[in-house]
Amino acid sequence: MREDILPFSSPSITADDIEAVAAVMRSRWITTGAKVAAFERGLCDACGAGGAVALASGTAGMHIALTALGIGPGDEVVTPSLTWVSTINLIALAGAAPVFADVDRETLMVTPDTVAAVITDRTRLIVPVHFAGAALDLAPLRALAAARGIALIEDAAHALGTCYRGEPIGRTGTAVLSFHPIKNLTTGEGGAVLSDDPALLERLRRLRFHGLGADAYDRLTQGRSPQAQVQEPGYKYNLTDMAAALGLSQLKRLAAMNHRRAELARQYRELLAEVEEILPLGDPDYEMTHSWHLFIVRVDADRAGIDRDGFMAALKERNVGTGLHFRAAHLHRYYAEQMGSARGSLPHTEWNSDRICSIPLFPDMTDDDARYVVDAIKSVLPRRSFVLR
Repeated sequence: MREDILPFSSPSITADDIEAVAAVMRSRWITTGAKVAAFERGLCDACGAGGAVALASGTAGMHIALTALGIGPGDEVVTPSLTWVSTINLIALAGAAPVFADVDRETLMVTPDTVAAVITDRTRLIVPVHFAGAALDLAPLRALAAARGIALIEDAAHALGTCYRGEPIGRTGTAVLSFHPIKNLTTGEGGAVLSDDPALLERLRRLRFHGLGADAYDRLTQGRSPQAQVQEPGYKYNLTDMAAALGLSQLKRLAAMNHRRAELARQYRELLAEVEEILPLGDPDYEMTHSWHLFIVRVDADRAGIDRDGFMAALKERNVGTGLHFRAAHLHRYYAEQMGSARGSLPHTEWNSDRICSIPLFPDMTDDDARYVVDAIKSVLPRRSFVLR
């Protein structure tokens, strides 16, 4: 058995990444500046986006997007419950009501039918989630939103490098990215909003920095007046040049890192094909390119002889880290109490939330690491006689 823990995720940091950040520190301009602007251009080039606004987190991006759309009391926002709670928290903090759409049982993403089923005359926004690196079926979702006059913002935190029908996520419409350390590209902490709407981009840039018409870099280096005026109340959500320098360096390797993720995912699928107790996610039935942010399996206690929580604990004893993406948000204590939600309302979401587990997947893993993970999985299944050596 391996002596060190294999985490479920780990950022790929190279000497070039470190030097890029060190160079910014030596320059003495470490906050928002030329590197942030270059990073935004790099994101646009990579995704074909009309514009990008780099931010301190993906959560910040979703927050200012909700603010720009005027989401507030009396409004409803449709989103999945099977997602990270940040979006749902932001909807609630805005005074609006999160409305949960069920997901496809195999892809864990909302569908046009599940979204349409919960739309009302109070629905102002749809926030669907690209899940684990797979792409949503965007065309019918966009058509549904347009037909009902409802805004649509994609949660693309898992989807940098993902393509839908040959088009990179972020090229069309508005999408929010995350650069948290577990993501396919990291800036330490960070995020961005990509959009083809110039007016929205202009407002997001204003909202990210106190509502001023220009940030500190613009005022000091672009010949603008230091007495910038508040155009509207805003936030302190700007990304730093130190973070952007890391992102720029990582962006050069994004395709290679995603390729390695795909190689590991293929290996997992081949090795797990004979382990019928463990169920990987299914592929969508439309053309898309997976960026393999996560490799998720479902643990069915009836087949496996062990439940998901026991499975994760047993893998930890074998020095294999795991993650849980995600516990259904409508069953979190606060939302269950505030919304009166209970089991049975979202059957596919709940079935998966009880069973999902993310196993290790990151570019610096070796083929031997992947084989070790699968051997460890076999060894924790009570109905198998596999012994981990």
